[in-house]
Amino acid sequence: MPYVNIKITREGATAEQKAALIKGATQLLVDVLGKNPATTVVIIDEVDTDNWGMGAESVTARRKAGK
Repeated sequence: MPYVNIKITREGATAEQKAALIKGATQLLVDVLGKNPATTVVIIDEVDTDNWGMGAESVTARRKAGK
């Protein structure tokens, strides 16, 4: 039973975009590893940009600075 965890920043991904991620990740496991899509689990975690850091600063701060 494959388990895929996708983490994205919480910035307005639509339900349609999330559905496409789930479908695409599932299909990738089918195509590459021959996994059963019925038993493939895909979780999408949306993380607030204040809680996601890169280069010693939050994504919120990076966005404000235009990085």
